[in-house]
Amino acid sequence: MNFLPQRQVHLDFHTSEAVDGIGSRFDKKQFQSCLKKGHVNSITLFAKCHHGWAYFPSEENEIHPGLHGFDLLSAQIEACREIGVQTPLYISAGFDQKYIVEHPEALVTWHWGETLPETAVNEKGHKYFTDKDGFRLICFNSPYLDVLKKQVEEVVRKFMPVGIFLDIVAPRLCYCKYCKAEVEKLGLDSSDPENYWAISESTYKKYYETVNNAARAIKPDIRIFHNGGHIACGKRSQAFANTHLELESLPTGGWGYDHFPKSAKYVKNLGMDYLGMTGKFHGTWGEFGGFKHPNALKYEIALSLANGAKCSVGDQMHPYGFLDDATYELIGEAFAEAEKVEEYCYDIDVVAQIGILEKEEFVRCDHSGTLSDVGANRIMLEGKYLFENLDTGCDFSKYKLIILPDSIKVTGELKARLQEYVKNGGKVLCSGESGTDENGELVFDLGVRFVGKSSVKPSYYHPDYNALGLSSSSYVMYNDKYDVELCGGKVLGYVRDSLFNRAPEHFCSHRHTPYKMEDCAPGVVIGKDGGYIAWEIFAEYAEIGSIVLKDTVIHAIDEILGEDKVLFTNLPSGAVVTFNEQKNDNRFVLHALYAAPVVRGRNTQIIEDLVPLYNSEFEIATEKKIKNVRLVPQNKNIDFTEKDGRVCFKIDEFTCSQLVVLEY
Repeated sequence: MNFLPQRQVHLDFHTSEAVDGIGSRFDKKQFQSCLKKGHVNSITLFAKCHHGWAYFPSEENEIHPGLHGFDLLSAQIEACREIGVQTPLYISAGFDQKYIVEHPEALVTWHWGETLPETAVNEKGHKYFTDKDGFRLICFNSPYLDVLKKQVEEVVRKFMPVGIFLDIVAPRLCYCKYCKAEVEKLGLDSSDPENYWAISESTYKKYYETVNNAARAIKPDIRIFHNGGHIACGKRSQAFANTHLELESLPTGGWGYDHFPKSAKYVKNLGMDYLGMTGKFHGTWGEFGGFKHPNALKYEIALSLANGAKCSVGDQMHPYGFLDDATYELIGEAFAEAEKVEEYCYDIDVVAQIGILEKEEFVRCDHSGTLSDVGANRIMLEGKYLFENLDTGCDFSKYKLIILPDSIKVTGELKARLQEYVKNGGKVLCSGESGTDENGELVFDLGVRFVGKSSVKPSYYHPDYNALGLSSSSYVMYNDKYDVELCGGKVLGYVRDSLFNRAPEHFCSHRHTPYKMEDCAPGVVIGKDGGYIAWEIFAEYAEIGSIVLKDTVIHAIDEILGEDKVLFTNLPSGAVVTFNEQKNDNRFVLHALYAAPVVRGRNTQIIEDLVPLYNSEFEIATEKKIKNVRLVPQNKNIDFTEKDGRVCFKIDEFTCSQLVVLEY
């Protein structure tokens, strides 16, 4: 399905009752002028905000008192309709401050034994919580769900929107009295906090089925998206509760610049239309007067396109109802570039030879313990591998190599499927305790026998090759190490233990003791079915980014893939490359991107300068006979050579992003 508009603005409008004159400076012509300037063809407008107010005369809610009866939402919709801009509508679901201060018993209770907060009344007669500055989550096991259902029905019936966007929704662990009753319905002990996990996902399912059924009973073809800030890998039923996906990922708002590729490389496998949602803000949502550099937004939009995503940029409208001209100049620069190349970015099949089976599928709804996924993704991006992220519902046979990072136990159906995969010629790369079954044994022939976790920490890696292009040395590995015994595999390097673990009774220097001079056990080994690395190397790379960690993984992967590696390039580690196929148009499309985020302030990644790259070389293996290679949007043919199924070409110069079309 490809029915999403390509260039969308998500227009936040969370407005307190303490603000008066809401919409008083709304001007249809000014509103339209900004959208045209921004090359926008869809804008998400607010029917209800986090504060709980409606922005139209409502029977199921209260109109914002500062509107004084003005139907702002209808005025915005009319302005957009006149210029052909779609208007999906926003409904705050998980936050409703107005409701929750009146019904604090409906709060999500995060902590066992937590008491309800106290409320007070402000100068305008509205209640507020006295102990916290911010919004509070509402439990969907409470009577609020029926209130929300009626609000959704009213919005859909009154406006018949193309879509609705429901926000702040995800499975939650909650200990409120309503969840206690649900636990008891299941016959479980409600005095045991562990039993509340049992209803976290079923409560969420009850929520989205209630909302979806209510909306579709009125408008069967309505687009629906439930936003929780992240699409959880492996939670397919939750993803399919939506008609499409919006991948919220504001790099400066805490997500970082590698979150979006990680998310997109999973959802592409789900067969759903999706868009990438960033923001115009310097920081995150709700930042009035905050602007990122135009170059940053250009790069973020190019990154969405490279991963097959439609584009969305978050903005927040001033309470008086006008759009900021500078914001839409900023957005327009990026969207104008996107408009030139859109035909090459959608209806794609991703060319990938590596799959990462993500740990996220195997953890509970808090998504903890997934640093190994982050590290694996970073290494794949920096190493310029063509890869996708997988859950157990994916077709493994598409990939030459599947990575199981650090801590994925292989049991039951997964064990059978992966063993069939390697039987048919596929390879696996395991690290830490990944690849072991319920008996603690490796289920693949990786050239070693698994023994168990070592008590030595840290340990050292002593490769049999010149790591980093340097002379032989031993490299510290901080994360847990696992002992294995060699069983016929090819050893790429060995473990060297530290002289002793640091402790109060014996320590050395500032961090840890140096290494023993003898090899203790195999560290990285290649076997018949793939490779094994004895450390939790991917999580460690996510945590500390030591270059030797990446070098170790890359060396192992290249040893496994050998001549079967699809892509070779001299792009720097900070560059991104994707390679997609548009079968209906008989062409491949390569995206090359480069920007260098720097940390400003305490921990904010900023893109300001776009530095050109020169003489970027590519060698790509393909079974298709390439007839022509050209740059887009320049529409300029470039020289290429083809020999033994490999096509080679060079981009003389590009800044930020460059598309290369290979026609066959």
